[in-house]
Amino acid sequence: MTGVFSEVKKNFGFGCMRLPMKDGEVDYAEFTKMVDAFIENGFNYFDTAHGYLEGKSEPALRECLTSRYSREQFILTDKLSNDFFKTEEDIRPFFESQLKACGVEYFDFYLMHAITKDSYPKYRKCRAFEIAQELKAEGKIRHVGMSFHDKAEVLDQILTDHPELEAVQLQFNYIDFDDPGIESYKCYQVCEKHGKPVIVMEPVKGGALVNLLEPAQQILDELHGGSNASYAIRFCASFPQVFMVLSGMGDMGMMNDNISYMKEFVPLTDREHEAVTKVREIMRSQDVIACTACRYCIDGCPQHISIPDLFACYNTKKQYKTHNSNFYYGVHTKNKGKASDCIECGKCEKACPQHLKIREYLKEVAEIFETEK
Repeated sequence: MTGVFSEVKKNFGFGCMRLPMKDGEVDYAEFTKMVDAFIENGFNYFDTAHGYLEGKSEPALRECLTSRYSREQFILTDKLSNDFFKTEEDIRPFFESQLKACGVEYFDFYLMHAITKDSYPKYRKCRAFEIAQELKAEGKIRHVGMSFHDKAEVLDQILTDHPELEAVQLQFNYIDFDDPGIESYKCYQVCEKHGKPVIVMEPVKGGALVNLLEPAQQILDELHGGSNASYAIRFCASFPQVFMVLSGMGDMGMMNDNISYMKEFVPLTDREHEAVTKVREIMRSQDVIACTACRYCIDGCPQHISIPDLFACYNTKKQYKTHNSNFYYGVHTKNKGKASDCIECGKCEKACPQHLKIREYLKEVAEIFETEK
């Protein structure tokens, strides 16, 4: 790897879709401490997008990172998101607004964001790939890539159409590894075929691989090793085509844990691989909704339903049979839509990277929480 690829100091990055929050705002004091710890321990890769945290991620990076460190001390990735442009003419002004929001003059990586079979034609029609190359020629982008949420055959076609793309960001973790709906490993193999470095997102599947069911937890406990997150992140980083593994960290505890095993990274052992395979089998057997709480589904919901929060209540109730979930269902539907308020417009399903049948799941959620006495 040449250029900025060689300037990335380690294979672990700070994903800024989930940051420390306080009263609905990014906790700048905590985030600043985390940024400092990250850089002091030899890491330098940060990933954001305009829609993350309802537009609060980019300004938080300007406040806590880019205004406090010289430009050569960090690598910054941002994205062109489908929701923020309608025509070719929209792309450059949007890009310039991102530079301003982040407080930088260029992005090290700029990704076509969350591409699927359905969204790909829009990117092509609006010449998004060509405009990104023009911006690269102008020195405003150093490397162009994409983040991807669809099947392997779609990825293969896009990389065939656009060999100029330099990296691919994939959802990749040991649960989704052979999931037929996500095809993590098949997509990874397509990247191998085309020689594209892989950036991993959702290595702990939105926290699902941290909070394990008791039988699964016992398997990892028997290793007498690191945290649950350590096995998930090291699993991803053990693959040779993986260039970067992103982790969304919400506090210094998560930061310190991640640093402890990624500062001097060691791939998973055979015994650890066997353990996570067993965990995968147990987790797959559970009747839960595979939501990662990315919250992409919320922005376009006309009924203002807090879908990920309602799914979390559903999963907790299914797994732990606790009535505490009913209380939280009430919290998440106070002044917001209930599951039964869904008008089945389908906007949420088009936005969902997991390709979940959200409308059907909302009916199940309503059945459980809105019919109980």
